[in-house]
Amino acid sequence: MTVVPVAPSASAAPRRGFWQRRVVDPIVALLTHGVTPDKVAATLAVGTACSLFPFLGFTSLLNLAVGFRLRMNQPILQTLNQLLGPVQLVMILAYVRAGEWLWRAGDDHFTIGDMLRVFRDASLGEFLHRFGWAGVHAFTSWAATAPLLIAVLYYGLRPVIRHLAALRLPRRSSP
Repeated sequence: MTVVPVAPSASAAPRRGFWQRRVVDPIVALLTHGVTPDKVAATLAVGTACSLFPFLGFTSLLNLAVGFRLRMNQPILQTLNQLLGPVQLVMILAYVRAGEWLWRAGDDHFTIGDMLRVFRDASLGEFLHRFGWAGVHAFTSWAATAPLLIAVLYYGLRPVIRHLAALRLPRRSSP
């Protein structure tokens, strides 16, 4: 009796490479474990708002705390936090200016260079005395805009992520 090798059928899945099996698949599994498309949209929306918090060094902790409290996907939150770092730097001054407008503050505008110079040369007390209200202004405008940002991102991303999830799920044949 001779054994005849059988050619793979056309419907057989192609062999996946090392990187796909050992790197990409575990990362995708980590990012998608136990989450629904709506939860991913909420995570992206809330994570964006938390990542734009106008104080350097606090966004990772804020994302961590909010993520645990709302049971959100931490890898998505922390990745988003790192990706939005440059945007946060730009938004800090925008939040300060918007807060000055909300508070009807005077025209005592400063530059980031002024802030860094005083931070380097003066004591912490002097720095807070000169720029403390800038922090209040930035926090106020962030707190006023964050709910709107979350709502716009959530309702904008939800249909897109639902559609992507539907494409990813295998089609079930009807009986």
